[in-house]
Amino acid sequence: MSASHPHRALLQHVLEQAVADGGGPGIVAELQTESTQAWYGTAGVADLTTGRPRLPGEHFRIGSFTKAFVGTVVLHVAAEGRLALADTVAQWLPGVVEEHLGGDGTRITIKQLLNHTSGLPDAFPGQEPPSPEEPGKRFIYSKVNYTLAGMIVEGATGATLAEEIERRIARPLGLTGTYLPGTDNTIREPHARHYSKSDEAGGPVEVHDVTGADLSWAGAAGGMVSTTSDLHRFLRALLRGLLLAPAEQREMFTTVPTEGADWVPDTAYGLGVYSQRLPSGVTLWGGGGYIQGSVTYAMGDREGNDTLVSNLNGDWNDFLATFTDLYQAHFRP
Repeated sequence: MSASHPHRALLQHVLEQAVADGGGPGIVAELQTESTQAWYGTAGVADLTTGRPRLPGEHFRIGSFTKAFVGTVVLHVAAEGRLALADTVAQWLPGVVEEHLGGDGTRITIKQLLNHTSGLPDAFPGQEPPSPEEPGKRFIYSKVNYTLAGMIVEGATGATLAEEIERRIARPLGLTGTYLPGTDNTIREPHARHYSKSDEAGGPVEVHDVTGADLSWAGAAGGMVSTTSDLHRFLRALLRGLLLAPAEQREMFTTVPTEGADWVPDTAYGLGVYSQRLPSGVTLWGGGGYIQGSVTYAMGDREGNDTLVSNLNGDWNDFLATFTDLYQAHFRP
């Protein structure tokens, strides 16, 4: 799996195809391996008005890859004995599930929040959530789970989730471009403009700039900002067991099946991370994130030796096909 010249040419070809014929404003990809220099490729633009190209070091919204950071923080706090994965949501947030989601918080554990088996359905701001299902029965991908997990972290530590991510992950790893924005919701410079073909409720609209949109509702479920190099450093440390003690590492990478959930095909979900089997037969680990105006993927081999991070600054590309093609261009049997 070396990053030989043919691999780089294939990677660049996938990037070019991703933005061809209006498939998106711009895309970046950074590959890091044990045996070769890092490779960085781009296609398209960072700004549709000026035509400025995308560049290394740009900040972008990482969407649901935030969950990998939150899962890591929860496991840190569990290792300190401040909470247990078997604790119920009701122990930490009494009445919250019952009052706002119509479920039973006494029957949902923290672990079920993290692996999306709580039975709580997904919900967007301003929408009435569907009725919850039986906890522990099956995988249902839901932002609600991580919103609750973030609230539990704050209750257990007495600090904000943003402070805990900074203290436990970003600062020790030197992730200077990684953070959970507050209510100001800013993206640090430099950054690409973020573009969307959806309104806040997910309805179709014309392409518009959502760089300054208020996405603070995403929070623990998908609100973080990062860079390609920071995501590499985090993912490699996580895969190599440098962030968690062995018991918590085993918990994070113990998965549940996602079949039948109308989610990412050929995946199994852990505690904020997931595995994905490519059509070529190679299995990668990490995660992805979709949020208005930005789509991110960060995956690598299980040992953390080869990792690939990519971001689109638009949300209408057929991103599952794009990222599958991109990862298959490098990761081969």
